[in-house]
Amino acid sequence: MDIFVLLKQTFDTEERIVLQDGAVQEDGAKFVINPYDEYAVEQAIQLRDEFGGKVTLLSVGPERTAEALRTALAMGADEAVLISDERIQGDEFEVAEILAHYLRSEAYDLLLGGNFSVDNGAGQVAIRLASLLDLPHAASITKLEITGSTAVAHRDAEGDIEVIEVPLPALFTAQQGLNEPRYPSLPGIMKAKKKPFRHLSLDDIDGAASAVAKTSRLALTLPPERQAGRILQGELAQQVSELVQALRHESKVI
Repeated sequence: MDIFVLLKQTFDTEERIVLQDGAVQEDGAKFVINPYDEYAVEQAIQLRDEFGGKVTLLSVGPERTAEALRTALAMGADEAVLISDERIQGDEFEVAEILAHYLRSEAYDLLLGGNFSVDNGAGQVAIRLASLLDLPHAASITKLEITGSTAVAHRDAEGDIEVIEVPLPALFTAQQGLNEPRYPSLPGIMKAKKKPFRHLSLDDIDGAASAVAKTSRLALTLPPERQAGRILQGELAQQVSELVQALRHESKVI
């Protein structure tokens, strides 16, 4: 079974984000595998061990993403592909288009990714990719069983469980609870250094250079500091009047 795992590198969830001139400062920041993508990597490795085949990691991102890919290789994945190019702006539309151009020339039985990335939280790339490749898909899965050419997935649906059966090849995105991702072992880290790792630009992928972002970030700001609450005094009617005035003139929500 040939499996591709869509992987993204994100800020450590405990990292303190610093903004300067409308942009996130990356100097000295710690980056990790997007936590939801770790579940996808673990599931791919388990399926590979059960059915044979190989697990290929696939990422679109800056050169520093290689660190996250090598960590996933140390977990047990077989190969990695990093698509990195200064022309890539990185919105979800563009990334999905680039991935689709690459995967159209590849053979695979299964595509796995995280439910969403903890930095942007859009949850769009994998679903857009499934549409571009005309693949059946299920998002936010907590269980996956493969029998022959059919996959049965349990999907987290706002507290309920949906059971979905689809033919392979298909795409699934992983939710917390799908498995318990393993830690890279020392032997795994040593083996990862010798595993195949391809660095590609847009020019190396047929048609990828035509992908153009549909959105751009104009500004990025931190939310305003929270002010201390206050207790309204006086009769009920007076409190209501003061509350309405505060919502209208201070909070500007009415």
